[in-house]
Order: sequence, then structure tokens, then C-alpha cells
Amino acid sequence: MAEAIRDGLRLEAIAADIAGDGHTALELLGINSYDIAVLDRDIPGPSGDEIAERIVASGSGIPILMLTAADRLDDKASGFGLGADDYLTKPFELQELVLRLRALDRRRAHNRPPVREIAGLRLDPFRREVYRDGRYVALTRKQFAVLEVLVGAEGGVISAEELLERAWDENADPFTNAVRITVSALRKRLGEPWIIATVPGVGYRIDPGTADAEGRTT
Repeated sequence: MAEAIRDGLRLEAIAADIAGDGHTALELLGINSYDIAVLDRDIPGPSGDEIAERIVASGSGIPILMLTAADRLDDKASGFGLGADDYLTKPFELQELVLRLRALDRRRAHNRPPVREIAGLRLDPFRREVYRDGRYVALTRKQFAVLEVLVGAEGGVISAEELLERAWDENADPFTNAVRITVSALRKRLGEPWIIATVPGVGYRIDPGTADAEGRTT
């Protein structure tokens, strides 16, 4: 059924990827930027409900459409309670799914966050795109999340603890070195002159042209 839906959406000029289980869904969400997530609640591995919770917790703002056989009123209530933006029960007509997806996309477009620019960086939260001096920079989902927090601070210092809280989920290990590793990789992706500065003992900030190769301010 998933393949039939995907093929039908493609005929409507809507690109779609398939995740046959919860683990694959989380992997794809961590790699790609999607406009909408269509979730079946009953899938192997982490359930559709768990995926919905993870999407909401990530703060990505991806609209969620639950497409499921669970059609009782309390099922719908719990689905919306988990963060679903729309709920379509099986069996359904493909055209109705298309109409709902387009409605969600229009709604999302009306609520687009502003494009942010600082020190030659252009960050578009809606399109999940980053440019530096006009050059497109490909980032992982986590790198984008970290950069979004730093750019939003407009040159202010963000501690590693705050980055961990805002760019990772609530289960993140507070003693992990994931922040340092991600910032280091992000700094290299953005290229020279180094633009993310490490403020020793404090945190990180956007600091155009005044950080060395290790990110220390000069």
C-alpha cells in the first residue's frame, strides 16, 4: 500500500519516501528535510505515535498527518494529542490524501519563520537551507539545528548546555561530547574564515573572521 500511495503522489507532483518501520523513519528524518510526515500508527519498531512525539520534540515544525486504521473517536483524540495536524482513516481515496497534504503545505507556508542573515550567512528555517557568501552549504539535521540556535542568538554566546537542550532531545546525555563534535564538524562545513568561535569556559557564538582553526577567538 505504501508503494501504491507513493506512486500515486508522484503522479500529483508530490515526492515521497517510504519508511517501512520506525527505525527507518527516524533515520530518514535525521538525514533529510521533509515538508510533511505521513504516519501510520501501527508500524514495526518505534510506533507512529513515538515518531510523532519525536518530531514534535525536535521543534522542526513538520506537519504530521496520521494515516491509520484506528478510526474511533478516542483514537483520533489521542492522535491529535500527540501532535497530529490532520487525521485520515483507512480506507481512503488517494485524492483526499492529496487534498489534505496540499492544505497542510499551504498552512505551513503561511507560518514560515523568517530567513536569518548574519556575517555572510543566510539561514532559511523553512527550506532548511544555509548559504555562506552565496555558496550553498549542505548540513546534517543536527548541524542545522545547532547553527539555527547560534544564528538566532545574533552574536550572543550560547553555552554547550543550552545547545544540548535546544538541538538534542530530552534524552541526551548531559556529559556527552556531542556538542563539541557537532560544532567542530559544522565549523569545517562552513569553511574559512572560521565563523563559529569558542569562548573558553562559556560556550559558542557567531564571530565572523576572528576565530582560529580551533574556533578560539583572537
